[in-house]
Amino acid sequence: MTTRIISLLLVGLVLLPSAIGTQLESVSSEYRSLVPRQMLALLHAPEVHQELKLNAKQVAELESLFAEIDGPWFQLRNLSQQQQLPILDSLDQRVHSWLAEHVTNEQRERLRQIELQAQNVRMLLRNDVALELKLESMQQERFAKLARSTDAAQSAVQKAVTSGDPGNDLQAKAKTAAKAEQDVIKKVLKPEQLQRLQKMLGESFETSKLKRIYPMAPEFVAVKDWLNSGPLTLKELRGKVVLVHFYAFLCHNCHANFEIYRRWHDQWREKGVVVVGIQTPETSQERDPMAVKSAATERKLDFPIMVDVASKNWEAWGTTMWPTVYVVDKNGYLRQWWQGELNWKGATADKTIEQVVEQLLAEP
Repeated sequence: MTTRIISLLLVGLVLLPSAIGTQLESVSSEYRSLVPRQMLALLHAPEVHQELKLNAKQVAELESLFAEIDGPWFQLRNLSQQQQLPILDSLDQRVHSWLAEHVTNEQRERLRQIELQAQNVRMLLRNDVALELKLESMQQERFAKLARSTDAAQSAVQKAVTSGDPGNDLQAKAKTAAKAEQDVIKKVLKPEQLQRLQKMLGESFETSKLKRIYPMAPEFVAVKDWLNSGPLTLKELRGKVVLVHFYAFLCHNCHANFEIYRRWHDQWREKGVVVVGIQTPETSQERDPMAVKSAATERKLDFPIMVDVASKNWEAWGTTMWPTVYVVDKNGYLRQWWQGELNWKGATADKTIEQVVEQLLAEP
């Protein structure tokens, strides 16, 4: 029994973005930052739709909800955790109000089981779980202590990598901390709590294999000038994989990506892939559509280019860096993105994106 529960927790979706909605009242302020919020990511996954047996009408209504909330959800990635919280509170309320109105009690219960599995051991810091399992405060605090250690170790790794240090020693420490957090469940929970936990989790669901866990891409904000194409919208590009990249023609780092963009355009345009450049000005010269056109011609950028002199799309997408590349699937969902040069200091982000595109082309 214990082995089964541990295996259920180990498949938890630990790679989902943490800024995702869950039941606000289920987590105390003390542990709020430690419990990953997985609900919105799970609701975006077709595999979850199938598991819940959502009908076509429910899925369509769910996508209408996404059209309203996915923009604010995606933009949270640029905010601190403290800044995210009030916006997440609002998104939480929207999601759970929608669920109460559009899904059955059975569907909601199964979704809760999947959410708990996705939250992994951290679910034991939820108030509702603590109540059902009759957890003692000392048990929860032990889980919380290990969770804080894991988060601190992972934060140290991220800082090292950002500064250009691979942080191998720090990565080893982070893995050790994460394993200690996983292993503690066998030491802390009592046999009767493990029995209740098994019933609470339900049948195992492999959240770690979900692929579509990000928001719908923001629709293009209309602009006056396009190069190499008439005005495009993501809605009319449904059925195609779209590679959206933000650039400024005087940006040196952007120039480093141009050859890759040209390659993508040449090798995939007949296979259902559209490369769209969004020229977003960093200098006054880049606000001149004729200068943008001249630079595009000089650099042999033959794909569609939006000349967004007012930076409205930059704002809508929450972009913060030139260049940034986004991969949008055939149904309009974000599946991958990369900030900066694709091959910066030996990076192979272009190959990663190419693998994603090939996978998306094979999807229905």
